[in-house]
Amino acid sequence: MSDKLKVLFLSSEAVPFAKTGGLADVAGALPAALKRLGVDVRLVLPFYRIARDADLEIRPRLTDLEVPFGNEILMVDVLESKTKEGVLTYLIDREDMYDRLNLYGNDRGDHYDNLERFSFFSHAVFALTEAISFIPDVIHCHDWQTGLVPALLQSEGKKDSALWGTPSVFTIHNIGYQGIFAKERLPVTGLPMKGFFHLEGLEFWGKISLLKAGIVYADAVTTVSPKYAQEIQTPEYGMGMEEIIKHWRAKLYGVLNGADYRLWDPSVDPHISANYSFQKMSGKRKCKESLIQEMDLNPALKGRPLLGMISRLGTQKGFDLLLSVLDEILALDVGLVILGSGERTIAEAIKNAVRRHPQRLGFFSGYDDPLAHRIMSAADIFLIPSRYEPCGLTQIYALRYGTVPVVRATGGLDDIIHHFNPSNGKGNGFKFSPYKPKAFLDRIRYAVDVFQVKKVWRSLLANGMKADFSWERSARKYLEIYQSIVKGTH
Repeated sequence: MSDKLKVLFLSSEAVPFAKTGGLADVAGALPAALKRLGVDVRLVLPFYRIARDADLEIRPRLTDLEVPFGNEILMVDVLESKTKEGVLTYLIDREDMYDRLNLYGNDRGDHYDNLERFSFFSHAVFALTEAISFIPDVIHCHDWQTGLVPALLQSEGKKDSALWGTPSVFTIHNIGYQGIFAKERLPVTGLPMKGFFHLEGLEFWGKISLLKAGIVYADAVTTVSPKYAQEIQTPEYGMGMEEIIKHWRAKLYGVLNGADYRLWDPSVDPHISANYSFQKMSGKRKCKESLIQEMDLNPALKGRPLLGMISRLGTQKGFDLLLSVLDEILALDVGLVILGSGERTIAEAIKNAVRRHPQRLGFFSGYDDPLAHRIMSAADIFLIPSRYEPCGLTQIYALRYGTVPVVRATGGLDDIIHHFNPSNGKGNGFKFSPYKPKAFLDRIRYAVDVFQVKKVWRSLLANGMKADFSWERSARKYLEIYQSIVKGTH
């Protein structure tokens, strides 16, 4: 009999099986870090078309598993795989729900049956764990798609389940996504109206919110940075949930995300033109020259600052700021390369700017992971002017790649980036606070000025490249939270 702590990790996406954003990076890296700490951690997620089409070693585990869902019993297959780090992963396979081109929706909006899809996923978890005889000590849920699980763990309807009463942790990756549905659809969740649909339950302005369900019914709630844990208790960042968060703040923890340096390290990165480290930076120059050629930029930019931006195209990410001062930025005799997908109006505005500034501005619409690595390695300065940012990972990657971040002081950006002071050599990037174009432009101008002083710039690079934001630190904090709720001492 093992004395290892057993943790069931539930996510709607995880690298390498499916990814739309940072949640997938966390769900891929954190279980691996926990495993290295001796935790018996297993991951569960839906089996999407993207995983079906990928070159992954996936094998059948269970066939025709019966899942009670509403008044019916639905059948589901379960597949099994392992990540490179050896984390055992179960994929819930039901074609009518998950075999789709996109995970959550498309340009026209969310899938109309997302409540059914993720409610079913939650119920399937209960059937799965009993079928494989894996009863965890803790269930760790992520974002609204799994927010139903903490409520089900306390529901009379699941009292006969071996999971009933299991302690749970619920992590908010972005409080802007709240899983809100009409109250008439509550029966889909398997929860009764009586006992759950009220202000202290999952009722939210006359509707139901699965994000709120996770917050209310989990034993511990975490966010992805200490600053974001504070911010979501304010009207500016709480997205209408601030009073709920404040009410439950005694069980709220801000745990900073980490970086997976096995994937993001310029000394071993297979996607970049030349590997490099702080001790041997010649490779970064080669990466810059290569990207300038690839994006058809002016060769004279080899001696000038090259700016990079890898982001979803949306106002949350600060593109309204960027577009309002884009001409002024490029007037600083710099180049800029942008990689991202999202709002069509933003993409069109960037394409128009490319036509105004040929060989100064490069844009790739979509997402290309190898290109993201090439941009990270080639750029001198990395822009993250987010309106809000729960944690953010690209600023951590940028530090390791010797690509100095210019960020807005919010969420994890504020926790990780410390404004550089040339007089004492302290700091690892540049920050601005007011969400205003001028403040953003002024910080870029200042960064470009510091870039001219090579000795000072090298000192700044050293501060960032030598920093350690590995997942082990974050995993140890989560392990403390798991142990506290198991012992009932949190």
